[in-house]
Amino acid sequence: MSGGLLVAGTTSDAGKSVVTAGICRWLTRKGVSVAPFKAQNMSLNSFVTREGAEIGRAQAMQAQAARVEPTALMNPVLLKPGGDRSSQVVLMGKPVGEMSARGYHGGRQAALLDTVVGCLEELRSTYDAVICEGAGSPAEINLRRTDIVNMGIARAARFPVLVVGDIDRGGVFASFFGTTALLSAADQELVAGYLVNKFRGDVSLLEPGLDMLLGLTGRRTYGVLPFQHGLGIDEEDGLRVSLRGAVRESVVAPPVGDDVLRVAVCAVPLMSNFTDVDALAAEPGVVVRFVDRAEELVDADLVVVPGTRGTVRALRWLRERGLADALARRAAEGRPVLGICGGFQVLGEHIEDEVESKAGSVDGLGLLPVRVRFAREKTLARPVGEALGEPVEGYEIHHGVAEVTGGEPFLDGCRVGEVWGTHWHGSLESDAFRRRFLIEVARAAGRRFVPAPDTSFGTLREEQLDLLGDLIEEHADTDALWNLIEQGPPAGLPFIAPGAPPAAPTRTKEAL
Repeated sequence: MSGGLLVAGTTSDAGKSVVTAGICRWLTRKGVSVAPFKAQNMSLNSFVTREGAEIGRAQAMQAQAARVEPTALMNPVLLKPGGDRSSQVVLMGKPVGEMSARGYHGGRQAALLDTVVGCLEELRSTYDAVICEGAGSPAEINLRRTDIVNMGIARAARFPVLVVGDIDRGGVFASFFGTTALLSAADQELVAGYLVNKFRGDVSLLEPGLDMLLGLTGRRTYGVLPFQHGLGIDEEDGLRVSLRGAVRESVVAPPVGDDVLRVAVCAVPLMSNFTDVDALAAEPGVVVRFVDRAEELVDADLVVVPGTRGTVRALRWLRERGLADALARRAAEGRPVLGICGGFQVLGEHIEDEVESKAGSVDGLGLLPVRVRFAREKTLARPVGEALGEPVEGYEIHHGVAEVTGGEPFLDGCRVGEVWGTHWHGSLESDAFRRRFLIEVARAAGRRFVPAPDTSFGTLREEQLDLLGDLIEEHADTDALWNLIEQGPPAGLPFIAPGAPPAAPTRTKEAL
């Protein structure tokens, strides 16, 4: 069996995904065969593996960091929120039904422990090291009994745990100490130490605090990673997109032509795979922003209606906010609109949905000659084709089956005037096709925009992953990290009081 490590966090968004990817890239550059793993992921950003399995987009990115092909083994349980209280459960890459949070944590989650441990063991038998990512915080004491992604998987594999804290938010010392002190003695035995993320300033000013933390917990800090702008690495959850902000905090490179190109992305509810627009944001002179008001579409050269886990809900939202009327005006004026997956379905004439929303028969925006029927079986595919005279690759994740009755063919969808629609995610990552598409958009928008002739999205992604590997190699104690991965948690780690509280008694229905 191989060695391994669990990267946990004091909070969601502490940096677990990027640290895991960075460790994978660092190890790969050292000649170590490594695989990423996340037992359970909650995300609306997902990806389709070559064997047709749906996994979290972050795990696909981490597999790329490790230079291995992503598989369902790397993310055996994926939860895709459909609202505040329910999610679609995807098991080993295939949907197995909708479940409430209460139902999942009430028993189904614990029953999946054997499955996730089996996947981890299979990876460990294949690779020299497996770098696991936790979820949220390991000190979620209300969920510890059924946990399979944080200390539950660490205990099962006897993996050391590295806790990542986001110092840019503040309170990182209290978060490190409190996270450790709320774990049981058996869990604390696996918490090897800490990693500070997103530090700005002089590290020497931080070092006294790190020394005091060592004295308080008996656990060292394995590195201090500096704050890094514009990493452009895939996010897990589209629900937390900051509206009206530039995508990925990236700095827009100057345009090759005389004009920039402005792209507005409608921030629909339950937005999924908003990573589709990353490739647009990577183009010099293209400015991408998320919007939620009709007036923000006025100066946009291209409007993107992205994927969503709630097509009918998104349709209602567009109408309530006046965005539907604004899209119709754009279509009538010959101004570009692109619908992707759920956004494509919204632009059609009619939707029959007894599966996702159970809304039945619903009229779409009528901008494309398409009728959509939701099937219970999800389409998961990795299509390859051609559009605008250029080769295109993508991936499909949808329940809606589209019947296209007119327009010009466009990938699996169609085009009418300057309104385009397709189910294909990731198509804009095909460089030649993206450039041809932007030329079409600029022409229709009357902009003197010229795509850069040499922008390679794949190369940019590799550079970003190398940057993550550099952050680990240059700012973490890599010798100590490797020792953790190879040898496991240090012996004799002290217990920090008070430890986990006694399990709360199960409340009866009458007591609720």
